Amino acid sequence: TLNSMEGKELGFTSDKFCGYLWKLGNTIVISLIESIEPGKGNFKKLIDTIKAKGYTVVIPTPLGKMLDMVQKNGYTQEYIFDAELGGNVEIWRL
Repeated sequence: TLNSMEGKELGFTSDKFCGYLWKLGNTIVISLIESIEPGKGNFKKLIDTIKAKGYTVVIPTPLGKMLDMVQKNGYTQEYIFDAELGGNVEIWRL
């Protein structure tokens, strides 16, 4: 979460972002995130730090600018079954 010890280690702080992400095993799931200062490279730095720490990045059902970003930056689209939702969920994995 924002400003937690783990968040700070990744650069996920409230001076740079609004939103949330979480860790599942060796994966960081970025479900909803907004940069406080778009265009400054904070999101790229966050992703680079996550990857440097050996995590996989997953973004479920990206929309708008996030969809454009995943399509341009090497993410692969997958569908996984979510028993809680009772169906497939779109994710993009880096």
